[in-house]
Amino acid sequence: MRHNKHHASLGVTREHRKAMLSNMGASLIKHGRIETTHTKAKALRPFIEKIITKAKKAAAAADKKDALHLRRMAMKDIRDESAVTLLFNEKVKQFEKRTGGYTRIYKLGPQRIGDAAEMALIELIGAEDVGYSKSRGKKAKKSGAKKAAVTTEAAPAAEAAPEATA
Repeated sequence: MRHNKHHASLGVTREHRKAMLSNMGASLIKHGRIETTHTKAKALRPFIEKIITKAKKAAAAADKKDALHLRRMAMKDIRDESAVTLLFNEKVKQFEKRTGGYTRIYKLGPQRIGDAAEMALIELIGAEDVGYSKSRGKKAKKSGAKKAAVTTEAAPAAEAAPEATA
């Protein structure tokens, strides 16, 4: 059975995929944002977020032994000592107050010329970034404005009604 085995294969072998995610993760940690295809960005997101969670747990660990173990587990996945050191020593501070969602993916406009792949930008975000609130759409905003207008018009009419009876 293949329960819980879904992942983006990206058209490459398992070894190639692990190496590619490792290299892209190291670049993302070092540079803060990278441009890649949308499919690769979607595959990189859970990979890098698990490593950032390990860094957060290591920063909060009271025992040095646990922190070292988590660092070695991250080293197993990233395989770039300078990137792991940068993440665990410096970059983890920007994620301390954030409970998840450490990356953001932006779709970029035109497709790549060679193979028409959708391009995307994946970046690390910190706790100070509040993001954006999801808009309910133009129709919901208009109907909300109409409801507010109707209630403000109904309120003076309701106040005028008791005066007429008195």
